[in-house]
Amino acid sequence: MRYPARQVDDMATGSLSVFFPCFDEEANVERVVRQAIAVLDGLGRDFEVIVVDDGSRDATGAIAERLAAADPRVRVVRHAENRGYGAALQSGIRAATKELVFFTDGDGQFDLAELPPLLPLVAEFDLVAAWRIDRQDPWPRRLNAWCWTRLVNAVFGMSIRDVNCAFKLFRREVLATMPLESTGALISAEILARATRRGCRIAQPGVHHLPRTAGAQTGARPGVILRAFRELLELRRRILADEGETAA
Repeated sequence: MRYPARQVDDMATGSLSVFFPCFDEEANVERVVRQAIAVLDGLGRDFEVIVVDDGSRDATGAIAERLAAADPRVRVVRHAENRGYGAALQSGIRAATKELVFFTDGDGQFDLAELPPLLPLVAEFDLVAAWRIDRQDPWPRRLNAWCWTRLVNAVFGMSIRDVNCAFKLFRREVLATMPLESTGALISAEILARATRRGCRIAQPGVHHLPRTAGAQTGARPGVILRAFRELLELRRRILADEGETAA
C-alpha cells in the first residue's frame, strides 16, 4: 500500500500534531512543551502539542494540565495507571488531529529545533524515522540498542538504522489504519515493520542526541528488554497473519 506523494508547498502550510509520551517526567515536561511551542510558533502553521501522561507517580500530569490551561494549543491525555510506552504512543496517535504527526520522548534528549528541516521530507516519504547522532547514553544501553536494531531488521527484512529512536514524523493517514497492538517497548519495531510491509517510503535522517539532565531512564531495564524479546517473534506471527487475512 503506497500513499500518494504530496507537493512540497503543501508541507509549508500543513497542520502538525506534536506529542510527548511521559512517565515521571516532572523535571522535564514543562521545558519540552515550551520548547515545542517556541519552535512551532516559528513555523506559522496550525499545530497542537499533546502530553500523554502514562500514569506518572509524580507531578508530570499536574504540570501538563497547568500548561494546557494556559494555552489552548496544549492538550493532555492521561492514563489512570502506567500502561507502557507502546500504550502511550497509541494514545498519542489516536489523540492527534492534524495532517502530520510527530512524537518524541518527554525526557528532553532531543532538540525540537531539528524538526522543521525534516518537514519537507513528508512530501516524498510516508514516514521519517530519524537515527541518533553520537548517542548520549551509557555503553550498555547503546550495545543493547545496536543488538536490538539488528535483530529487528533480520526478523522483518528491514534496513532501519535506529529502530527505537524517538524522533519520528509521519502523515496521520499512514498510521490511522494500522492495527497497532504493542503496549511496551516493541511499539517502534511494530510501527516500522508494518509500514515497511505496506510499502511505505521511509526517510532516515540523523538528529543529535542530548544527555538526559533529569529523571530516570526506564527503557533499558532488564524486564523491559526481556519482554520485548519475547514479544518480537509473536509480533512477526501476528503481522503475517494480518497480511494473510487482508490477502484473503
